[in-house]
Amino acid sequence: MSFTAQDVKALRESTGAGMMDCKKALEETAGDIEAAKQYLREKGLAASAKRDDRENNQGLVALLLEGSTGVIVQLKCETDFVAGSEHFISEANALAAAVMAGGTEAVAERSTQLEELRILLKEKIELGEVVRIEAAPGNVLGHYEHVQGGRGVNAVLVEMSGANDELAHDVAVHIAFARPRYLRRDDVPADVVEAERATLETITRNEGKPEAAIAKIVEGRIGGFFKDICLLEQPFAKDDKQSIEQIIGSASIVRFAQIEIG
Repeated sequence: MSFTAQDVKALRESTGAGMMDCKKALEETAGDIEAAKQYLREKGLAASAKRDDRENNQGLVALLLEGSTGVIVQLKCETDFVAGSEHFISEANALAAAVMAGGTEAVAERSTQLEELRILLKEKIELGEVVRIEAAPGNVLGHYEHVQGGRGVNAVLVEMSGANDELAHDVAVHIAFARPRYLRRDDVPADVVEAERATLETITRNEGKPEAAIAKIVEGRIGGFFKDICLLEQPFAKDDKQSIEQIIGSASIVRFAQIEIG
């Protein structure tokens, strides 16, 4: 396949690589533009490729709701300036819309647009976590989004059975600020529990507690560990004298998802 000067120019504009590097890439790939882009990335010559080792702890989370379905998409970048830009926000919303329409795998359809965004904004931009929850018939989908500087930075979806919208929203707000890692203690992997137990045993022994009392003390502290990381056992944010399990009463939490930036 042959190529023209216009092809070289177009490749340069889309990758940010030098003119001679673009020409070389097209020669090596017989004029195939997409293959040339890949060649430049593999050689580390595309501008976006040179940013791959940078930190990208900024960005936003886009929350989208349609009926009983909710979507959260995390899009990461390097600076809050880019995170608040029109192009960045627009792409995050487009990704959320794609996931809403086609499921989590639909983000692959926007790989070209993401690459173009990296070139345009000159930062390391990456798709982060993606969640799509479709509540079962009769269930309620609670949601909460914490907005900072005009962009979402902390988004929550929670599916509940036997609950009303107000209760589901309260639980979503609680999740946003309490950051549970699991729903119930049975969900915590055994290796995580054992690692924490070993740490607590070492701490307790270093405190000089009697050897005979260590097992009981550690068991009590493990209970505190579960209260920190398991949603149902956490003290409710609005009333810490009650646990989440107590405030939801006969309702149940089916599943939840939380995605944050930073």
